[in-house]
Amino acid sequence: MNASDSNLAPSEIFTVPEGIRLLSPEQAARLEAAFDIWRGTASRADHMRARERMRLIFLLLRHTGARLGEVLALDHDRDLDLTQGTALFGKNGNTREVPLPQGLCRELRRVLESPMAAGSQGHFLNADQGQVRRAFYARADQCGVPRELATARVLRNTRAVEMLRNGVPLAVVQSVLGQSSPELTAVLQRYSSQDASRIVRRLAMDDLRDKTSARNTFSCRVTDIVRDPVMAEIMLETAHGQRLCAVITTESLNTLALQPGTTVAASVKAPLVAVCANPAHTGGSRRNRLDATVTSVRSNPVITEINARTKFGQNVCALVSTKTAQIMGIQAGDTARFSFKALSVILNTL
Repeated sequence: MNASDSNLAPSEIFTVPEGIRLLSPEQAARLEAAFDIWRGTASRADHMRARERMRLIFLLLRHTGARLGEVLALDHDRDLDLTQGTALFGKNGNTREVPLPQGLCRELRRVLESPMAAGSQGHFLNADQGQVRRAFYARADQCGVPRELATARVLRNTRAVEMLRNGVPLAVVQSVLGQSSPELTAVLQRYSSQDASRIVRRLAMDDLRDKTSARNTFSCRVTDIVRDPVMAEIMLETAHGQRLCAVITTESLNTLALQPGTTVAASVKAPLVAVCANPAHTGGSRRNRLDATVTSVRSNPVITEINARTKFGQNVCALVSTKTAQIMGIQAGDTARFSFKALSVILNTL
């Protein structure tokens, strides 16, 4: 994957053909909340088990775009890798790996590694299709979503459109959904499962940027964790081999369920990023350092915004005082070193 692959931009225009049913973001959120409420009102252990099963089936359909039969056929011991965050769909040699969001992995692990799934021998997700449909219709009635939109087919369409609208290439969408078309596959480039995983995970990165005020966000993999009773040092590596470090509380470490191999988004607010016009500068006590080419410098009498791009295409932004910027004399085209402390890094799982 080249640098441009890590900077996928949403499609400027995307039209859904007439007759294709899909959920709006608000409807999808309401339907998911309805499953949460339904689970929370279970008064007996057998009811809780059944409702957890239906909720996990819904979440898998919602976040993978898989067919209902594929999800119900999963052997969770064999087909789900919750450490790597993947699900294996298909059979008879025609299989595909689909990336799973870390939040979904945590929910799957919470249920499948609990006594609730004991004795299921990998078949906790197996259920009757008619029973699944009735549960989905009931949740739709509960939250005011039309019944005809509470189906596996609509969830599949919704996931496909989400990916396409976020700039995921059609060939990758086909790979994730397990679709094959003789007319299309003859002319479209093939993508490896690794490429598909990296590209689809961009959805989570884009969503995170929309929800946070942090201007700098980097997709990373956890390589090592050093912890004591209070704090934890998280060593990170980007897809391009850049080494970063974050220091968080042990409580946050446990909440995020971080471990080596976990994919995370490392975010830093622009005012916490220091800039040095001399790339040879060590960055002082700041352990995270990125060299980048300045793309723009915008100032008012008090604050100056410095935007830059690394050689791998990552955007970096810093806010410094205008007086400091004037002393540095930094301008577009210059190479500068951007640095930030490990304590300034905010981590979110993808």
